Amino acid sequence: MMSSNPNLLEKSDHSRVGRINQRYNPESGARMIAGCLCFNSDKTKVIMISSSAHPGKWVLPKGGIELDEGDDFVISAVRETWEEAGCEGKILQKLPVVYDKRGSKAPVVKPRTEFDPQDVVPKSEFHFYEMMLEDLSQNWPEMDKRERRWCTYSEAKHELIKSNRPELVEALDSSSMVKDEY
Repeated sequence: MMSSNPNLLEKSDHSRVGRINQRYNPESGARMIAGCLCFNSDKTKVIMISSSAHPGKWVLPKGGIELDEGDDFVISAVRETWEEAGCEGKILQKLPVVYDKRGSKAPVVKPRTEFDPQDVVPKSEFHFYEMMLEDLSQNWPEMDKRERRWCTYSEAKHELIKSNRPELVEALDSSSMVKDEY
């Protein structure tokens, strides 16, 4: 079991914004994203957060990997999970990388190019980690922008399908979460 080191994350009371430090895959041009699947103690539930861009849709906490966070993407995953969901815990394992499912429809954005994320969502690759939740804070950076809730596997999968996020379903499916069925 990997252990998240509290020194990896200097907890901030605000989220990082902008894409000036955004890391892109130099080979594919994909925006690199990291996040955590935050489980309860018996892995029967995962934390879902409301999408800030799409009201009524639920996703997993994740966000851009930034250049100043080095090559260990767990640092970005832990930071994004704190900012978006207020979750802290032990990192259990890294999941297989999942890729944007929009295929050729997903535009490739040149690194350090400014663009409006409401107009252009670049091709993405996702680096997820499993986290065993230790603390669910009542105050976190995006608490005024997002709701969060516990979901079973089938509830989480249903919400991700409804949100048209097949790459996030793939991450959920590859996890060690207890898989209840409808």
